[in-house]
Amino acid sequence: MKIHVEREPLAAAFQLAAGVAPARSPKEILQNVKMTAGEGGVTLTATDMEVGIRLEVHEGVEVEQEGSALLPVARTNAILRESSDPQLVIETDQSGVKITGSRSKFRLPGANPEEFPRVVAFEEASYHEIPKRLFREMVRRTVFATDAESSRYALGGVLLELEGERVLAVGTDGRRLARMEGKGEAFGEHQTTGANTIVPTRAIQLMERAVGDADEAVQVAARANDLLLRTSRATIYSRLVEGRYPNWRQVFPQRESASQIDMTVGPLFAALRQASIVTDHESRGIDFTFADGTLKLEANTAEIGESQVEMPIAYDGEPVTLTMDHRFLADFCKVLDNETNFIFEIESSSTPALLMTDDGYGYVIMPMARDR
Repeated sequence: MKIHVEREPLAAAFQLAAGVAPARSPKEILQNVKMTAGEGGVTLTATDMEVGIRLEVHEGVEVEQEGSALLPVARTNAILRESSDPQLVIETDQSGVKITGSRSKFRLPGANPEEFPRVVAFEEASYHEIPKRLFREMVRRTVFATDAESSRYALGGVLLELEGERVLAVGTDGRRLARMEGKGEAFGEHQTTGANTIVPTRAIQLMERAVGDADEAVQVAARANDLLLRTSRATIYSRLVEGRYPNWRQVFPQRESASQIDMTVGPLFAALRQASIVTDHESRGIDFTFADGTLKLEANTAEIGESQVEMPIAYDGEPVTLTMDHRFLADFCKVLDNETNFIFEIESSSTPALLMTDDGYGYVIMPMARDR
């Protein structure tokens, strides 16, 4: 194999592929990215046997001799990142891999690329096509609410429900729940079944990063035990989380007597940051009191101090005080623009708060005990 390649496009693609390779593994071969040079460009593949990626690189690639090579992740990443050469030549010989620039030369040992596990391609006739922007929002607005550390494995991923035009993602850690819904298009009568299409947190974050600016849509195919995603340049495979997802619809409040308050992200987030100055890891609760056209945020931590911040709101109902973990509300604010308007729905101090935007996003926060 011998290729001439522009360093920067290759470095960006290699870094994405390298994110799949394990830092440590009893199978040392997995700590490599396989590069295959063929007509028109190169394909990078990497896997940890749970998640796999195939990444096409055509920009700035000239193939002089077809073939394949295994590139050690850490060293190759460092070379591509630190080199100042705009153009590189990568070639293989009997002793390994040579990476040569106009002012630098590196030689790395090379394992047999034929021994590298195959990473599946996207060959599905049944799949959903989801607009790029919607897919990114579905991931960004739900993945933070998952619980990768939980002993309940099903909470360590994002549930995808795909049926007809309706596409939906849910993330929860048992204390808050995020749901994002939108419209896609089904091909080949594709749909998910039950509550088992749970994509691991790390895998769906990788999928979101793999969506390029040039992509108009992504294609998603759910199978019995895994899920495939295809963009214009990448195919990502992931095994699904084992287990059944909790019935999230039971968590989502359906209330007739609740009060709905129109709010904007920016002012609330500013007040929240001020009130949380006197909180710490042990004392995360902030009292939110809705009364007389005002939202009052109060925090009290014995060794740090007290805070009280007020902001005007359109509310004239009975006073209600909710105690919530300020981090959960901050996470909601961080995935939205400051100008975004939303509805803050409250009912009582002991029932969940529900926050909803008009583009299909809903977020539930369970209240904390008042006698914390």
